[in-house]
Amino acid sequence: MRKSWDEYFLEITEMVATRSTCDRAFVGCVLVNEDNRIISTGYNGSITGNKHCDEVGHTMRDGHCIATIHAEMNALLYCAKEGISVKSAKCYVTHFPCLNCTKALIQAGIKAIIYKEAYRVDDYALELLKRNKIEIKQISEV
Repeated sequence: MRKSWDEYFLEITEMVATRSTCDRAFVGCVLVNEDNRIISTGYNGSITGNKHCDEVGHTMRDGHCIATIHAEMNALLYCAKEGISVKSAKCYVTHFPCLNCTKALIQAGIKAIIYKEAYRVDDYALELLKRNKIEIKQISEV
């Protein structure tokens, strides 16, 4: 049986997550336009040209590794750097986005977030998504 688009893209997020260099969470993100074409991918990792956590260890503050750029931000920042619009795109991600990534996704014009794992779901992130009419959907079995 043919996979749905949601299943297809969530499976790709799992592959993208294997590139993560911060072993605290292997997260993958895929941004998809309205024509179901991938426009960007991202995974957790350090700033380009800097040492990765898997090489030098974590830089911890308040229980978070601050050296790591989240997968969603890496996907968005690539689009910003290359001049690729994400307006009305969908975000597929292995884990529910943190509050800062949620705010960035909303501000960038993402219309939907489809995720697999309900990891540290922030109540204010949920409120912002609802207030801004962003579709959110969890699909835990892919």
